[in-house]
Amino acid sequence: MQQDIDRVLITAKEISETVTRLGTEISRDYAGRSPHLVGILRGAVVFLSDLARAIPLPLTMDFMGISSYGASRSSSGIVKITQDLAENIQGHDVIIVEDIVDTGLTMNYLKELLEVRDPNSLATCTLLNKPSRRKVPVTIEYVGIEIPDEFVVGYGLDFGEQYRNLREICVLKKEIYGDA
Repeated sequence: MQQDIDRVLITAKEISETVTRLGTEISRDYAGRSPHLVGILRGAVVFLSDLARAIPLPLTMDFMGISSYGASRSSSGIVKITQDLAENIQGHDVIIVEDIVDTGLTMNYLKELLEVRDPNSLATCTLLNKPSRRKVPVTIEYVGIEIPDEFVVGYGLDFGEQYRNLREICVLKKEIYGDA
């Protein structure tokens, strides 16, 4: 896999420090409550696991499968649910946990979808934010790291289901993803 990497954008240490900071912010804001973390499959699984351990509050977790990319590196703009929540979120303090927000289309769709399920509160947390690619405005309450418009993999992020297991967030060589 290393031969496909152009460079490391964010080190494992920087990721760890960012996750700790986000956990501290969430813990402060949700003191006395039990947040319900909703991880977006598959990319956010690694981040969600580390984030949950950085929040010393009682919490619950659930997962949603969402697809808007297919095999492409660009969002199709069409969001489809591949796996819905297992639990009812009515009356819960829900935090959507995502690996990366770029166009905002998926996050905007998720927020609208979950808001009608009557949670007590609904917030969003993303490890990576790529605002230069926004197509729709979206508010993100907990932002890890803002990154430039580069194609990144690692720490849960993939290309063709590969590279998720890298400890760092890396820029993939353009010849690997081409015009995908």
